[in-house]
Amino acid sequence: MAIREIQAKQMLSSRARPDPRFGLRYTFNIYRGCQHGCIYCDSRSLCYGIEDFDEILVKADALERLADEWPRKRVKGLVGTGSMSDPYGPVEAGLLLTRGALEIVARHGFPLHLITRSDLAVRDADLLARIALDTACYVWFTITTADDALAALVEPRSPSPARRLAAIRALSEAGVTTGVTPMPVLPYLEDTEENVTDVVRRAADSGASYVIPAFSMTMRDRQRDYYYAALDRQWPGLSERYRRRYGKRYECPGDRAPRLQQAFAGLVAAYGLATRVPPWASSAAATQATLF
Repeated sequence: MAIREIQAKQMLSSRARPDPRFGLRYTFNIYRGCQHGCIYCDSRSLCYGIEDFDEILVKADALERLADEWPRKRVKGLVGTGSMSDPYGPVEAGLLLTRGALEIVARHGFPLHLITRSDLAVRDADLLARIALDTACYVWFTITTADDALAALVEPRSPSPARRLAAIRALSEAGVTTGVTPMPVLPYLEDTEENVTDVVRRAADSGASYVIPAFSMTMRDRQRDYYYAALDRQWPGLSERYRRRYGKRYECPGDRAPRLQQAFAGLVAAYGLATRVPPWASSAAATQATLF
């Protein structure tokens, strides 16, 4: 798998207001492309402009850019990373750029929202715990199935679900708020009550605070072609079932989605899990809330 260095024009993207779903005010991504090889990844789509998603583009000057841009961010807000490329892909083990970015986040006292499917995050438990103690730190682990054998087919180069669950336990014990995102729950492969129950139960047992699922998937252009080719290799005939059911649709909910949503609601209630990221408030907002 090719790895190539590029220069970043800008690292921190800002929003005038936090986004309504996750509360993010700022985002950054150090890498483009991904080494985990998930067959369903939406980031392969043409709209993201990544010609070869299996080629890893490393923003070699990422830390210098972040260090330069951060002091100009006067409004403190939740910072997200991992939306376009996993910050803990195998390349990070040697480059330590994500760790360097966490040091900058911690230095400036911003809260963090990080998405990954790698247990490499445990390496940085000291920094993640420091951010959690100073402000707030939310680390999501994508787990669409707790079945290691199935995961090896749909996420062929990712750490196993068992390793991710062990990472959740380790980070939770370190004081980091952890969650699980079964996104996407793949139609005809993962959309069973047994699978959803297993993911939720094991997430709770590992110390996760919240679970946020998507009982559907998205498909468009290049990503759809890649997914269907993978289905044809592993499950001959299944792509034709998708074609008949969804055609060229972008949103592709599973046939069992309503039933799974109902079962999920009962499970999270039983295990005491949240279904959204806990809200974060700045110290100024918290002080105001106390006064009034």
